[in-house]
Amino acid sequence: MRFDAQINRINAATNNIGNTVSFTQTQDGFLKKTQKALDRMSELSVLAQDITKTDSDRALYNKEFQELGSYVTDIATKDFNGVSLFTAAANDVTIDSDAKKYSMTGVNLGGGTYAAAIATAVATTTGAVAALTAVKAAIVTLTSDRAQVGANLTRLNMTNEQLAVQKTNLASANSRIKDVDVAAESTEYARYNILVQSGTAMLAQANQQPQAALRLLG
Repeated sequence: MRFDAQINRINAATNNIGNTVSFTQTQDGFLKKTQKALDRMSELSVLAQDITKTDSDRALYNKEFQELGSYVTDIATKDFNGVSLFTAAANDVTIDSDAKKYSMTGVNLGGGTYAAAIATAVATTTGAVAALTAVKAAIVTLTSDRAQVGANLTRLNMTNEQLAVQKTNLASANSRIKDVDVAAESTEYARYNILVQSGTAMLAQANQQPQAALRLLG
């Protein structure tokens, strides 16, 4: 019974990890989009520093720059089944039948270098210089964050495989305890079957002897 309960808890932990894998993959998908936005923002920061451009031209660059910043801000508010995808807080994931936890490092798109980059503008040459510095810093942070998400995903997949092995071993041990030994039971069945048949034959023979005596007397 304890093995049965532990196997059920392993199934629950496996389900939790599967959901967390989906959560992490969703995080990475949004971070890929963030990377594209930041790449374009850094490009616009350089274009805005062109000495052949006027501030009117830079204002046009700034329109796209600001829209991309708003896009990153919107991504930072996304959630997964009501759970925020991008916060600084770590998420504790159950990883075994005893509900031990793996602290999965969070990713905060709403603050730090991301917020600093989004707060800049490329409407002037000076602003474009500052914007480029800030966006480059955000890209460095994004690289680190995507590496962390990848590490989280690897850890979760390894834990999932470990639980599968543990479940198989527990099910095997449980089977040895609870399941019938087919070979032994077949042998026992054959033994009892022979005894029943022998007993039936002996009774039949015993019934025939009085009948023979009655025929002789008749």
